[in-house]
Amino acid sequence: QVQLVESGGGLVQAGGSLRLSCAASGTIIKVNAMGWFRQAPGNQRELVATITSDGNTNYADSVKGRFTISRDNPKNTVYLQMNSLKPEDTAVYYCKAEEVIAPMVVGLDYWGKGTLVTVSS
Repeated sequence: QVQLVESGGGLVQAGGSLRLSCAASGTIIKVNAMGWFRQAPGNQRELVATITSDGNTNYADSVKGRFTISRDNPKNTVYLQMNSLKPEDTAVYYCKAEEVIAPMVVGLDYWGKGTLVTVSS
């Protein structure tokens, strides 16, 4: 069974920084892309950033230059360094693992349960 566990959320003042982590556990052979999405109250879930297994990254325009996604492939862990945080970054942040290959699993996507980030003004 593949599970994603996020950590690192919390309360921070505007202009501050947080680092989110997401570790995929279970017997995993390969994970294609990993990424972060967020959902603010009343809004749809949106892409924040993704990173492929060979390091290609993609960012939402709203976070470019402020957030950095990185990945530790042997540990199946993805990180999101968030700097210069703004109140509008407040949301539940979800980790996603795409196209996971594991025993009895080929090509499925998995989501974490989310971690809350609150940025005060």
